[in-house]
Amino acid sequence: MPRLLIGYLVPLNDKLEEDTTIPNIPLNQGPNYIGRHTTASLSDKRLSRKHLTLTASPDASAVLAVEGTNPIVVKSENTRNKLFPKDNATIHHGDVIELIPGHYLFKYKTLSGNENVDAHGVHNHKRGSNDRGKGAQVEELSRKRSRKLVLQEKGSNTSFKAEVEGSSLGAENRGNLQSKRDGGQVEAIQHFRVPNDKIPHTFRLLNVQGLPQWANTSCVSIGDVIQGDVVVAILSNYMVDIDWLIPACPKIAKVPHVLVIHGEGDGTLDYMKRKKPANWILHKPPLPISFGTHHSKAMLLVYPRGVRIIVHTANLIFVDWNNKSQGLWMQDFPWKDQNNPSKGCGFENDLIDYLSALKWPEFSVNFPNLGSFKINPSFFKKFDYSNAAVRLIASVPGYHTSTNMKKWGHMKLRTILQEYTFDKEFRKSPLAYQFSSLGSLDEKWMAELASSMSSGLSDDRTPLGPGEPLIIWPTVEDVRCSLEGYAAGNAVPSPLKNVEKDFLRKYWARWMARHTGRCRAMPHIKTYTRYNGQKLAWFLLTSANLSKAAWGALQKNNSQLMIRSYELGVLFLPFKTCSSGFSCTSNGVPSEDKCGRPESSEASRTTLVTLNWHGNRNSDSSTEVIKLPVPYELPPQPYTTEADVPWSWDRRYNKKDVYGQVWPRHVQLYATQAS
Repeated sequence: MPRLLIGYLVPLNDKLEEDTTIPNIPLNQGPNYIGRHTTASLSDKRLSRKHLTLTASPDASAVLAVEGTNPIVVKSENTRNKLFPKDNATIHHGDVIELIPGHYLFKYKTLSGNENVDAHGVHNHKRGSNDRGKGAQVEELSRKRSRKLVLQEKGSNTSFKAEVEGSSLGAENRGNLQSKRDGGQVEAIQHFRVPNDKIPHTFRLLNVQGLPQWANTSCVSIGDVIQGDVVVAILSNYMVDIDWLIPACPKIAKVPHVLVIHGEGDGTLDYMKRKKPANWILHKPPLPISFGTHHSKAMLLVYPRGVRIIVHTANLIFVDWNNKSQGLWMQDFPWKDQNNPSKGCGFENDLIDYLSALKWPEFSVNFPNLGSFKINPSFFKKFDYSNAAVRLIASVPGYHTSTNMKKWGHMKLRTILQEYTFDKEFRKSPLAYQFSSLGSLDEKWMAELASSMSSGLSDDRTPLGPGEPLIIWPTVEDVRCSLEGYAAGNAVPSPLKNVEKDFLRKYWARWMARHTGRCRAMPHIKTYTRYNGQKLAWFLLTSANLSKAAWGALQKNNSQLMIRSYELGVLFLPFKTCSSGFSCTSNGVPSEDKCGRPESSEASRTTLVTLNWHGNRNSDSSTEVIKLPVPYELPPQPYTTEADVPWSWDRRYNKKDVYGQVWPRHVQLYATQAS
């Protein structure tokens, strides 16, 4: 349930007058984190991302704690106090905060004045300051608003029309007609069931709060994947909120050895160091090229029986695991026979190469009945990956040349696709790029990327040929009418200068996801695929957005690949692999399943399809059908009307969203959320 709104931080100008050109920052009961990018006006690098914490109480007072590296000033009546890192102070209605001494002034205003505001900042009629029962009224308004957000996504969404006047229902209805023409099935995900031994061959979507039950069929939460007697956990991510993670997954607090590989900085890292359990190690990998990030999202869980490898798309924060469309793949692998260790395979080689680039500090762990091991990249050679159902596609920062150029980014994808033959129906078939952040692109690089993604041979050993890509990207109306309203746009962080390039107009396509119930759950998932109708030549689930930093850009007459960031994804190919049914958390005996290896293009062919495919599974018993829960509808629907405007997060939007809010607005990412 949304938390009770206590008040606002109101921006002031140099004359200590309210600055109406900058949005107020709402403050809810409990902790509120204020810092760089809390609003568009707070971009000064002297501000930490978590600059200060305001813990607001129902009595309208608030405890201020300095989290960043620079001091702040609190002015209370005629007193001006400077607070240094880790200092605390209690503030009251009317006090003024200077986020940097003399700069970025905000007045703390509570709701005990003339306004009654609901828990999402929607202004109601003015009332006298002696109104009774205001808190109960606010909570009731929040409950009503929350109930409205649980509307089921069916048909033309007529029930939602009553909630948001002027929404993009016309486009939604066009999508319904298109879906019927292409054989789409409304609520198709409710028929998606995955036997345990087939889990590695597909992926799952994450649960989304507020969706009807059918839309979360076979979906997972963080507690579903971190299970059992984990001895070592390596958590790789960009953003990590310890205050959310441990309560959301209490199991992780019981793991004796935890390594967090992250991309945090500034005050957030300092806060993590103070809050982390004593047995946790924090590590930020080297970033040798400017503007790079550690963006990979994965987990390596080591058990007495083996290792579980998880590759997913969600930051370790509340909103990513509860409010957005996300994807997750996992597979368990047994220990090798130490007396007769098997040779490596493509998956193992790619994994070890990637882990080696992270350069984490090794540590020793004692495994029951197995002995003591140093946990470094080479340790992961001790597991048998011969049954891996996917290939890894990773990026690591650097200037890659010679054979290393084919190990990373889009050149790695090109190299793997060139090893396989695909059904002739995928000759010159289209491509779909779907992601949540758009880099600064040009037509030359788009052609370079499409060349890699169009690689592969058809059955007669001739190239598949170029595929025309479309970019699946939410419109302003999609974001405005989403489960989170405009707040969802904070996780689609692309500026206008990147989005409104003329050459991109031909690529734009709508985010439509009725068959998975996720039209209003904005995408943070990243996927790339080549398709023909509801059949897929291949499918990539990854952390990589559409940018040169993530995928790499060829330089020096195509002799060098420059990559800025760390990324990780899994590539699904239409070739059969073994399904032993091995599990790190079950004592069952793995079954023997003799089948082709993914290393060979001569392996038995499978058919990859979307949930909207309705062919006959039994028409060819020699070809196994693998359903992938692609959350959006294929083929994508290109933008058509004037209302189809691609979202960019640095524009002002005055048309109110489902919470009565305009954009920009404050979005709280690092808080313990009420449920």
